[in-house]
Amino acid sequence: MTAENIKNSSKAPEPVGAYPHARQVGNLLFLSGVGPRQRGSSKIPGVELGPQGNIIRYDIEAQCHAVFSNVRMILEDAGSGWDKLVDITVFLTNMKADFATFNRIYAEYFKDNQPCRTTVEVNALPTPIAIELKCVATI
Repeated sequence: MTAENIKNSSKAPEPVGAYPHARQVGNLLFLSGVGPRQRGSSKIPGVELGPQGNIIRYDIEAQCHAVFSNVRMILEDAGSGWDKLVDITVFLTNMKADFATFNRIYAEYFKDNQPCRTTVEVNALPTPIAIELKCVATI
């Protein structure tokens, strides 16, 4: 792998670790996990944190829209696009409470292109978020 295979977006939120937004291998683009944070800020859409940084309240709908927007920015900055997504892994921290809302919003965004999808519940994510997407697209 060479550095030119690394694709970073100037619009999407900065990674929280030592990894790129995406990496191209052949005609495939692999996105690192994408959450709802906004670039240049640690603020998370729809999240209210307590004094110790614990989640008091969150809006899964606001987070879904923010995640999809971030994915779109990364795809476009890398030379791909929403219609080129082929596989998505969804990580939710509360499947029981959030899956129906997530699934409804997902269906709105994927009317025309329907990539393969796996949705799993995880105990926690690296930042106080309720959703993260791991995507593969063609480029």
